[in-house]
Amino acid sequence: MDIRDRLEEYLKNVGIKDIEDERESWDSYFMKIALLVRERSTCVHRKVGAVIVKEHRILATGYNQPPSKFPHCDQIGCIRDELGIQSGENQEICYGLHAEQNALMQAAKFGIATDGATMYVTHKPCSICARLIINAGIIRVVYLEDYPDPLSEFFFKMTGVKLERIKIMG
Repeated sequence: MDIRDRLEEYLKNVGIKDIEDERESWDSYFMKIALLVRERSTCVHRKVGAVIVKEHRILATGYNQPPSKFPHCDQIGCIRDELGIQSGENQEICYGLHAEQNALMQAAKFGIATDGATMYVTHKPCSICARLIINAGIIRVVYLEDYPDPLSEFFFKMTGVKLERIKIMG
């Protein structure tokens, strides 16, 4: 019996076992990647990571940091601290871009469509990022930690973008 005959016989008898998938969920998997991505942040207050995913494939990542070629926050200091701005207020007064913004800009820079994708982000997006996420065609946002901006929830609710807070183990 040659190899082709043996292969044909083998393929006739192949069976697939019905076993339970013990791997972690996709949500947990991609959130752990967002947690790893945030480690690149040089923010002196809150490190945030974001991952844009479609069909279980990573499209882009981002973390909070100043624009390219601008000094990082751990080098130049925090303008928000100097001006006494509280968390959740006046997001526009900051040297850094948010992780969500950087992920969306990375996708745009490299011509990657985000329509229909999910964004995993370590913190609930602010209302500025919510607007960008909505117009980028993201249909689902998954996050771990809260952020004090109720307007973002309103934007997501009014536009049908699913907003889900999850917990992950380990």
